[in-house]
Amino acid sequence: MDSTRAFIRDAKRVIVKVGTAVVTRSDGRLALGRLGSLCEQVKELNSRGLDVILVTSGAVGVGRQRLGYRKLVHSSFADLQKPQLELDGKACAAVGQSGLMALYDSLFSQLDVTSSQLLVTDNDFKSEDFRMQLCETVNSLLDLRVIPVFNENDAISTRKAPYEDSSGIFWDNDSLAGLLAMELKADLLILLSDVEGLYSGPPGEPHSKIIHTYIKERHDGEITFGDKSRVGRGGMTAKVKAAVLATASGTPVVITSGFATDNIVKVLQGERVGTLFHQKASSWVVPNEDEAREMAVSARECSRRLQKLSAEDRRKILLDIADALEANQELIKIENDADVAAALQSGYEKSLISRLTMKPGKIFSLSKSIRVLADMEDPIGHILKRTELADGLVLEKTSCPLGVLLIVFESRPDALVQIASLAVRSGNGLLLKGGKEAMRSNAILHKVITGAIPNTVGEQLIGLVTSRDEIPDLLKLDDVIDLVIPRGSNKLVSEIKATTKIPVLGHSDGICHVYIDKSANMEMAKRIVLDAKTDYPAACNAMETLLIHKDLLKSDIINDLIVDLRGEGIELYGGPRANEELDIPLVHSFHHEYSSTACTVEIVDDIHAAIDHIHQHGSAHTDCIVTEDREVAELFLHQVDSAAVFHNASTRFCDGARFGLGAEVGISTSRIHARGPVGVDGLLTTRWLLRGNGQVVDGDKELVYTHKNLPL
Repeated sequence: MDSTRAFIRDAKRVIVKVGTAVVTRSDGRLALGRLGSLCEQVKELNSRGLDVILVTSGAVGVGRQRLGYRKLVHSSFADLQKPQLELDGKACAAVGQSGLMALYDSLFSQLDVTSSQLLVTDNDFKSEDFRMQLCETVNSLLDLRVIPVFNENDAISTRKAPYEDSSGIFWDNDSLAGLLAMELKADLLILLSDVEGLYSGPPGEPHSKIIHTYIKERHDGEITFGDKSRVGRGGMTAKVKAAVLATASGTPVVITSGFATDNIVKVLQGERVGTLFHQKASSWVVPNEDEAREMAVSARECSRRLQKLSAEDRRKILLDIADALEANQELIKIENDADVAAALQSGYEKSLISRLTMKPGKIFSLSKSIRVLADMEDPIGHILKRTELADGLVLEKTSCPLGVLLIVFESRPDALVQIASLAVRSGNGLLLKGGKEAMRSNAILHKVITGAIPNTVGEQLIGLVTSRDEIPDLLKLDDVIDLVIPRGSNKLVSEIKATTKIPVLGHSDGICHVYIDKSANMEMAKRIVLDAKTDYPAACNAMETLLIHKDLLKSDIINDLIVDLRGEGIELYGGPRANEELDIPLVHSFHHEYSSTACTVEIVDDIHAAIDHIHQHGSAHTDCIVTEDREVAELFLHQVDSAAVFHNASTRFCDGARFGLGAEVGISTSRIHARGPVGVDGLLTTRWLLRGNGQVVDGDKELVYTHKNLPL
């Protein structure tokens, strides 16, 4: 949660203003999906006991669409050839208001919520009696848990230019919302827009950045507004004016997107969504939103200096990092022990604590893998292919770094060491964000590693992101960050994929299967199954589902295996057939990653059923078959569409170090760029180098293409 927004969670009275661009689609029709989501969020807040007041636009737009359609239906062909006059705005408002409110009433009724309509005009607020009566009416409705829905009554407004005039007490529904925030003493005003918040320039411009906290002294002179709303009277200029007005009277304001399905709820949870306006914002210590970009740009500059070094100099950096880790292992252990103690006190799950703990010998093991990586062939500038395009014109395909990587990982501080060493070996800049549970461990590891990087490269080669609040800013930097690799839960991966344009590499689930075929050597099967499940249950390559051929039920071998698993403390859950045949508690879902001492067991008819089960319920991570039938094994190896497929070997072998990659940045189930354990090769891309002696295309008139493959 954003620390600057913690107070929002205490808000009791909230005004939500929804603009025309949110209420309607680009063709003028009502956006039913967005309205439904809006009403569901209002319902949730209402059920929590919050006072929710809605200010809505859209009546004119709805009326214009209805009247335009009616006019079209009743027009002759000759009428359509004549110049079409603009429909009267007041008539559109009168027609559209009833339809708009009817929809709100219908949607709220489906959610067992009652709504009410309050139409006001600018002149109404000139009367103190009106203002007093308005407050009494609204308070009475809120006491009854009714949602007041406000709108400016454009149909009878006395302003001469109701769609342009900016004089008076309020001039659009944004300023009406700001006025109501003052009159009704709201704790929070949320202005929903068609963009994520207030940007430093037009949102479509590549260098425009979202402003998370508006500080007048910092941002007032640097903001460039784009066009006004595509359909309403306001636009961002009107919203900012309304926000400043409400903030001056003491009501905090958040401008955020109404296109997202849960932004209102996120705002009330204190999440860093949209742009916050607050009366005291100028006195806060607010992170500079340029810091994320500066960190990424610095990592890129350092990576380019790293690439200029000789292969031997890059190798030496890795060896120095390995030596530094071993020299500081006592200090690292102290910080890691502190993290583990704090995690135990906080009641974290055993699986997380297991991943968090750096066991004795871990630093030595990590240093050893770094030295193995250092002794591998230098991957940068490796010529992959040489082709003679024409006489004297030679093309080379070479390997090169991706650029800047952003790695977001949970729990495992040893991942920081592996990722950092891979970044150095592959010549990439790196930004790291670990989980708060490993904060001390990550900080000391980062300090030790960057301390071993020479000044000729710069320690900014590897940046450590310490605040979760910086992640949204980093995920928007698709012009300076080239790849995001999330290592963690399904939720983490899904959230990152949904909030960035940067390519994402990784896997969300590790639902790995072991299938025991009818021809399996059962002693071998036992060893493989027990290792796949018990060697490291929290690992993503641990077995989560055991599939058993139906013919094996005729012997006592399977019962022995079940006993052995339970003897190792494994809690078993069964699919429908295993539940009936083996009397194992029924599992709720086959698509489940336990990451703990538990697994699912199911009976299948044959190899084809096993493959179908894996494709339907697996996560395309790692799957194994235990069988002595070579033909069946080959069928499994070639038909199971997973990143790693094994025959007679534990799923735990799916690991960068065990594959000989030196280390891994993660395991990918993607089908683009890299798949399976991602080592140095997965952090490289290619570029083409062409060497000639003055050749030009000139319509290919004189050039004779040979396209001859040349030796490397």
